Amino acid sequence: MTKKITIRINDIIGSNLCIASEDGQKVFEKTVPLLQAGKHVVISFDGVSILISLFLNASIGQLYSKFSEQEIRTQLEVTGLAGDDMEILQRVVENAKRYYANPKEYDKAWAALECDDEE
Repeated sequence: MTKKITIRINDIIGSNLCIASEDGQKVFEKTVPLLQAGKHVVISFDGVSILISLFLNASIGQLYSKFSEQEIRTQLEVTGLAGDDMEILQRVVENAKRYYANPKEYDKAWAALECDDEE
């Protein structure tokens, strides 16, 4: 059995507040090479007191830009999330899968919305 490598959020960002996209980016950058090497990665949210979707978009949602859903399902495990936070993660994952399946169309739609706002 493959040894699991645990990434402890508190160790990476030095805080129990998961609120900044920059901190989420640090987790993403730590996770990508491990997944690319075929490792089984556990992202541990133990000890985290505040978690927002912005952090999850950067740390986990962005993984869908580099890996297939199958790769993520088989190689990535998330632990230490309470029920409400798990719901946020599920929403982030669903949005990421939709976005990365067709990013050009989503970007075009956002650009059109921004143009409408300026009028």
